[in-house]
Amino acid sequence: MLVALVYAAARAARDGGSVVLIGLFLHPLPYAAAVLALVVLAVLVGIRSRLTRTLLLVPILGCALLASPVALFVFGDMPHETADRPAPGRSDRSLVIHEGSAVIDPLWWVSVDAGSGLTARRWPVGYFNGDATDNALASAQWDGPDRIKLTTEGGEVFVVALDPETGRPDHQVRAG
Repeated sequence: MLVALVYAAARAARDGGSVVLIGLFLHPLPYAAAVLALVVLAVLVGIRSRLTRTLLLVPILGCALLASPVALFVFGDMPHETADRPAPGRSDRSLVIHEGSAVIDPLWWVSVDAGSGLTARRWPVGYFNGDATDNALASAQWDGPDRIKLTTEGGEVFVVALDPETGRPDHQVRAG
């Protein structure tokens, strides 16, 4: 079962991955916390002595309280969705923008979701690193039902055509 989940997560990260699986595995903090809690619970249940269980529970809870702010600091800067724009004349396609950062540099990921429900696929279109302000994403918009226009703060314009059937971009853009 675990192998199947790891395989599904790896497949979701590829081009054209399932939007549902990408959404599930985008934020690892809840899964790591659940696994850690289950391991601690298994250890505590396995110990028969009530005194030993109590003596172990106090430092475990203390470590959890100390580790929580660190985990939020490390994982709190994960990319988050800032825009979801439907394609003109197509209800099965939308332009999705995620924003995040690498310490102090703003980052943007632009992708296209094609399809609907459990069969929806996400195709990466562009990546923008705002380390140099000229590479920052200024706008991302539809230029027709099968074309996307991406503009940087420096005025560079990228036009990406999409396959009319699958929504797969003909190329990926990278700035910065």
